[in-house]
Amino acid sequence: MKCLCSAMIILLATIAVAQPAPKRPKITGIDHVDFYTTNAQANERLYNTVLGVSLANPVEPGQTQRFIVGAQWVGYSPAPDSKSLDRMDHIAFRTDDCEAMHVYLVANKIKVPDVCAVSKDGSRSFGAEDPEGHKDEFVQEASFQRLQGASGDTVSRRLIHTGFIVHDRAAEDHFYKDILGFHLYWQGGMQPGSTDWVAMQVPDGTDWLEYMLNVKAIPDLHTTGVMNHISLGVRDMKAAQAKLEAHGWKPHGDEHAQMGKDGKWQLNVFDPDQTRIELMEFTPAEKPCCSEFQGKHPSERE
Repeated sequence: MKCLCSAMIILLATIAVAQPAPKRPKITGIDHVDFYTTNAQANERLYNTVLGVSLANPVEPGQTQRFIVGAQWVGYSPAPDSKSLDRMDHIAFRTDDCEAMHVYLVANKIKVPDVCAVSKDGSRSFGAEDPEGHKDEFVQEASFQRLQGASGDTVSRRLIHTGFIVHDRAAEDHFYKDILGFHLYWQGGMQPGSTDWVAMQVPDGTDWLEYMLNVKAIPDLHTTGVMNHISLGVRDMKAAQAKLEAHGWKPHGDEHAQMGKDGKWQLNVFDPDQTRIELMEFTPAEKPCCSEFQGKHPSERE
């Protein structure tokens, strides 16, 4: 009997060891980004009037504004603390299988809720935090869901990247690169030899997350707003600027078209809480500084 029991234990242990590690499901892009606002009226005027982006019903708890950018969206909730220096709430990445992503992160010892939640629009999602406490969400679209924002005079129909302040690149790389499969798209800096921005592209698409490096430990609201940002893709910056001007916007201060270090034309506008909304051309017009691109460029429609 002892031999039989021992054999069973060995067999069960062998089966347990032989179980393959769960595979990571696809991460295809950015689903949405959520911020806080202290001036919803001015915020709606910026998105709806200046950027020409349509307003939709909120789908997340506490959310009061949701602006549709093609098949993605940008959300806002009232700021719980008007003196807070960070207006970014969370970033949501699209996956093709919420449950499989949940299992995969649990297997990689990432703390997650017990189950995928179902939102008002039928999508399934759960949240997790990266090593520096940034809140991420993983979203599986409902089978019947496919947003399409305003077909009129909108400035952009694609959210191509988002970024936030990062202090420990190695720790963030372990999470986004080693576990989630993101890869380098481009990196560069303000000065020769420096690396201030690292664009990490999703593994199964062209959207990217931008690490904003070399930021002081406690930045002010303006600096945080510049760093914790979103970027809307455009085909032609001159045409995009012409639309902005037709909607009543004029170049001023930090809001003007300029050539980026990555060789792409960009133009920044700011919401009432100084969060930066960066317009960026999909493809470079000049050779980038610092490094070559290592991934496919985005386009208006994926």
